[in-house]
Amino acid sequence: MEEIIKTEGLTKSFKLSSKQRKLEQTDKKVKVAVDSLSFSAYRGEIFGLLGPNGAGKTTTLRMLATLIKPDSGSAIICGKSITKEEKEVRKKIGFLTSELKLEEFFTPNYIFDFFCELYGVDKAVAANRKRFLFGKFGIDRFAEVKIANLSTGMKQKVSLVVSIAHDPDLIIFDEPTNGLDVLTAKVVTDFLEELKAGGKTIILSTHIFSLVEKLCDRVGVIIGGKLVALAPLAELTGEKSLEDTFFELYEKTTGEKI
Repeated sequence: MEEIIKTEGLTKSFKLSSKQRKLEQTDKKVKVAVDSLSFSAYRGEIFGLLGPNGAGKTTTLRMLATLIKPDSGSAIICGKSITKEEKEVRKKIGFLTSELKLEEFFTPNYIFDFFCELYGVDKAVAANRKRFLFGKFGIDRFAEVKIANLSTGMKQKVSLVVSIAHDPDLIIFDEPTNGLDVLTAKVVTDFLEELKAGGKTIILSTHIFSLVEKLCDRVGVIIGGKLVALAPLAELTGEKSLEDTFFELYEKTTGEKI
């Protein structure tokens, strides 16, 4: 199998303000958000990163997307280092996060064209790509409507197509169905399966068990910044549900009874 991502010992810490320490009920001035994380992902698979809120999932994805630098450790994406070849990595990936806020004054048409130009996509290729993606997600009817006037679901669809405007090899999705109605969520999950069938590699971060069970080939369970389990889905769960498996791991790792 072709290795698309290889991470080794990724670690990231953040300083905590007095207010944050109070909220987290800790005296520690530094929080280790991601602690020595190592895993690989391969071409044509959907790799799930499963964990509760605050487990370190988003921090991990932000490091892979070169938005923040790790304190230590490394990651190679499509043969490029996230710390030494950031620009090359960005050309290879698409990154969709709930933190992506589109400028509400602009239209889907304008934003898509802007990102294609930013990535250096040929104009004819960009036009065909837009026609396909806008038609696929029903954006074509709203192409000249300002983002501010779109529904939440349509905004999420526009964010998705913008993140993959340049047809990347690796697609990183942080909670891709967050805030979506069931119909829009199905359109998104069906499309992820199509991307996988087309040979794309997808990293999917979520806390939703059913999404992992539906889509993921392999799963890494992250709790408190540490990867506590990593295996193909069927091997990880055995005869149990993913939910039961997760809570057993959580109780064993944290000592907290759920």
